[in-house]
Amino acid sequence: MKILLRFLGFLFAAGTILFVVGVSAVAAVLWHFSKDLPDYSQLKNYEPPVMTRVHAADGSLLAEYADERRLYLPIQAVPKQVIDAFLAAEDKNFYEHSGLDFYGIARAALLYVENFGSSRRPQGASTITQQVAKNFLLSNELSLTRKIKEALLALRIERAYSKDKILELYLNQIYLGLGAYGIAAASLLYFDKSVHELSLAEAAYLAALPKGPNNYNPFRHHDEAVARRNYVIDRMVEDGYVTAEAGEKAKKEPLNVTVRPTGAHTFAAEYFAEEVRRYIYDNYGEKKLYEGGLSVRTTLDTKLQALARKTMINGLVNFDEQQGWRGPVTKIDVDGDWGVKLADVKSLSDVDPWRLAVALDVNDQSARIGLQPARDPSGAVDKEREVGILPLAGVKWAKPAGGPAKPIQRVTQVLARGDVVYVEPAKEPGQFRLRQVPEISGAMVVMDPHTGRVLAMVGGFSYDQSQFNRATQALRQPGSSFKPIVYAAAIDNGYTPSSIVLDAPIEIDTGPGGGGIWKPENYGGKFYGPSTLRFGLEQSRNVMTVRLAQDIGMPLIAEYAKRFGVYDDLPPYLSYALGAGETTVLRMVTAYAMLDNGGRRVKPTLIDRIQDRYGHTIYKHDERECIGCDADSWHNQPEPTLIDRREQVIDPMTAYQIVSMMEGVVQRGTATVVRDVGKPIAGKTGTTNDDKDVWFIGFSPDIVCGVYMGYDKPRHIGRGATGGRLAAPVVRDFLKVALADKPPIPFRVPPGIKLIRVDAKTGMRAGPGDPHVILEAFKPGTAPPDSYSVIGAETGANAPPPVTPEADRAIRSGTGGLY
Repeated sequence: MKILLRFLGFLFAAGTILFVVGVSAVAAVLWHFSKDLPDYSQLKNYEPPVMTRVHAADGSLLAEYADERRLYLPIQAVPKQVIDAFLAAEDKNFYEHSGLDFYGIARAALLYVENFGSSRRPQGASTITQQVAKNFLLSNELSLTRKIKEALLALRIERAYSKDKILELYLNQIYLGLGAYGIAAASLLYFDKSVHELSLAEAAYLAALPKGPNNYNPFRHHDEAVARRNYVIDRMVEDGYVTAEAGEKAKKEPLNVTVRPTGAHTFAAEYFAEEVRRYIYDNYGEKKLYEGGLSVRTTLDTKLQALARKTMINGLVNFDEQQGWRGPVTKIDVDGDWGVKLADVKSLSDVDPWRLAVALDVNDQSARIGLQPARDPSGAVDKEREVGILPLAGVKWAKPAGGPAKPIQRVTQVLARGDVVYVEPAKEPGQFRLRQVPEISGAMVVMDPHTGRVLAMVGGFSYDQSQFNRATQALRQPGSSFKPIVYAAAIDNGYTPSSIVLDAPIEIDTGPGGGGIWKPENYGGKFYGPSTLRFGLEQSRNVMTVRLAQDIGMPLIAEYAKRFGVYDDLPPYLSYALGAGETTVLRMVTAYAMLDNGGRRVKPTLIDRIQDRYGHTIYKHDERECIGCDADSWHNQPEPTLIDRREQVIDPMTAYQIVSMMEGVVQRGTATVVRDVGKPIAGKTGTTNDDKDVWFIGFSPDIVCGVYMGYDKPRHIGRGATGGRLAAPVVRDFLKVALADKPPIPFRVPPGIKLIRVDAKTGMRAGPGDPHVILEAFKPGTAPPDSYSVIGAETGANAPPPVTPEADRAIRSGTGGLY
């Protein structure tokens, strides 16, 4: 008995020692791994990277920018069905355990021992809390050390945070494939729905993804994805979240994934969106752009943007087709499956409804074409093959570029079997029209003249072809479209629209190093003698403009160019009065907006306001002060008023006089094609040296539209290419639709302006029965001249009355001067 008692005592002592040693060892291990654990308290103030979302003026989503596509969703906003799906799939005892699932840990440890030394990945049994610890605070390293740290952190996190907070962190942090982080972004990317609109089957699929987003990709591994989704649905039924009937119904639903399209592509606004992205990057930094969760409300009018894109593309394509056919995009072998070969040819994705096609069979009257098949998001080529007919009528325009303008009589003159070309659907079903990507490019900007808000922007033919934004980045000579700034400087300093300037040949000595004698010429080579300023602007007379610039001085013109934002530092050479300096379409449109709005300064903007992730406004374009807008309630106080403190760039009366003269450009001058709009429109054409660039900027009282066309590597556009023939029709087509439902509002006449009947040719006060009478705008203290004499008229008994002082000065100064 004593021996037995001693043995039992020995066992007890040994067990106690082993227990103490074991506890000490465990304590030592815990101390060892605890001393360098990450600080889990940072989770309290955790701000996950959230994507920046850019919206059009009507709220439509335009673009999203993110390193991790994530929208943060508070747990209170997550539907119960979505929570149930994730709990069933990942951690059904989440609300019962204290951070660790000991049964799961034991099972995982056993499997780890069994698979030790093999290449099989160890099976995990991590709880949601452990996954939060790993995803937020640790790495993805596969080691026992990391698992111990993960377990210790999970226990501490459970003591520090509520279950709902832990679940909120988890649901917003996890990666769910297709670049989506968190359930809100995944719901939009996979199903183009908010989480509140998800069906049971869709919620179950999202819950299936954390185990391996790539393994359950709905395109590459569709069957596995459906099987995993159905497994989650079974777990939800087993755990009592849904009924068996609902589960069976959900399992029968097909897995239809609708990858969300980008808004910029939808509205043909890629150039606009990129300009917004660049602004945010430059002003707020890369981290704020891609992780800051900014909400950006832009100025984009989606309807006007689509219209601007359509009219600009039509203008470029119509001109390019007049230059002839340059040949196919490429050539492929159409024997066998032509669809796969055609799918490998890169096509422009943003020129809808154009399609890439290959000529399968060609005869004199038509060609049978095969259209480029689509690819699913996984990259696999669609097995369906679509064909159509390209009739002779669809290729009639395609005379050889640079060759004789002989009519096309046969399709075989244009196409051969295997040619890859662009086509556009014709009105007749199944028939197409041949298209060609234009060599010429251009840009359009549409602006609200009262605020500087850019309503639409087209930076080129195709963003997919070239990301270079010709509206904001291309520096080009504006040519005669700069002349209104020169005339504004003159009229703002004492001249009137009826002032007379000589339109006759002039020679200017440019001085040493200036190239010798400069002889500016008018377009067409004609001269009209003494003419009014109005005539000079309406008919875009170069020599008159040079004489006017010579009289008022280039430093004054440079000052006005800077005021209007066209140039920062205009060189004091007379050629620059004809638009020889380089600027952008956006700058020119902004300058015209200031003339249109009565001379108030506007700052061009593509953004109305920017809010941070908490909804605080960090940028607002409208800087007007609102008096009385901060009242808490109504106590019969005066109505709130907006105080506009913007700078007055020029006298409102001067602005109106220039606008009135530019109305004449449309009514009688170089842009009569724009009269077809049928509303009050003003504007100015521009054509540069050697016809390399053409411009037209037109406006109504409430909208400005500017268009530039030219080659990216400047060269002669073509014989007779002018702003009035190429650019003005594009603006006309845009304004005709944009203003179709607007009343014909006349330009606003500022107080003080006198409208006097004058002879359109002489600028003098009109008499009864005069045939060419217009209403001319004059400031107080000015009026049309009663008479003037033309230099070089008869002498002697039939001599005209003495010349005016201005004419006398012109005579004494030789070829220059003001009449």
